[in-house]
Amino acid sequence: MTNDLTPHDVITRPVITEKALGEVKNGTYTFEVDSRVNKYQVRDAVEKLYNVEVEDVRIMNCKGKPKRYGRSEGYSRSYKKAIVKLKEGFKIREFEGLI
Repeated sequence: MTNDLTPHDVITRPVITEKALGEVKNGTYTFEVDSRVNKYQVRDAVEKLYNVEVEDVRIMNCKGKPKRYGRSEGYSRSYKKAIVKLKEGFKIREFEGLI
């Protein structure tokens, strides 16, 4: 991997939302990833961390939304999200208890 990123640096955290967890049944998992990585680095990181085979990776940049806290205005943080589809028969055990 370029930039000397380890698999733990590439994948920041899993995205735990109702929609993301609903897709786990289809073998699709969602992760927040480092903003500098590409889909090949995400594929390698998921395969190394979870010992699975990846079929497809989709990446999107999520822009921060405008927020107000009283009189002060700002934006929520922007991040990059990866949606990873695993090959048939593979699962990530860490997500099993969340469904």
